[in-house]
Amino acid sequence: MKIHTRAGLLLGCGLAVTGAALAPVVVAADAPAAPRDAYVESTLYFGTERPGGGAPVTEAQFQRFLDTQVTPRFPDGLTVDKVRGQYRDRYGVIEKERSYQVTVLYPTGGAPAADAKLESIRRRYQKTFQQESVGRVDEAVHASF
Repeated sequence: MKIHTRAGLLLGCGLAVTGAALAPVVVAADAPAAPRDAYVESTLYFGTERPGGGAPVTEAQFQRFLDTQVTPRFPDGLTVDKVRGQYRDRYGVIEKERSYQVTVLYPTGGAPAADAKLESIRRRYQKTFQQESVGRVDEAVHASF
C-alpha cells in the first residue's frame, strides 16, 4: 500500500538585518489543523459495457446496485464519480467505456471486514452485469472527519 500524507510542514530559513546584526528567521506553513487517523482508501472501478455485446449497464441499474449492494455494506459514506475508462480485455482488444468509480474510507483496524465486503461487491457486480472484472485499488491514508 502507498502511504499518502496530504499536509506537510515547510521550514524556511532567512536572514533579517537588525542594525549590524544578522538573525535567522524560521517560517512554518501548512501545519495540520487536527490529528489524523490511519485509514484505508479503497476505490472500485465498475465498467458498464457487457462483453460480447448487449445493452450497457444503465445509470438506473448502477444506482440500484449501489443502493442495494454497496451502501448497506458501507453506510458511513462513500464517493461515486462518473468516469470514462479503458482496459485490454481477455482477447487483447482495448475496450473504452463509461464507468463508475466508487471510493470508501475505513479505519485501518477494520480492513479485514472491509476486504470481505469489497470482494463480495466485486463478485456480485461481475455476476449481475456479466463483467470480466471490477478494478480495485487500496491505499493507506490519514484522514480526519
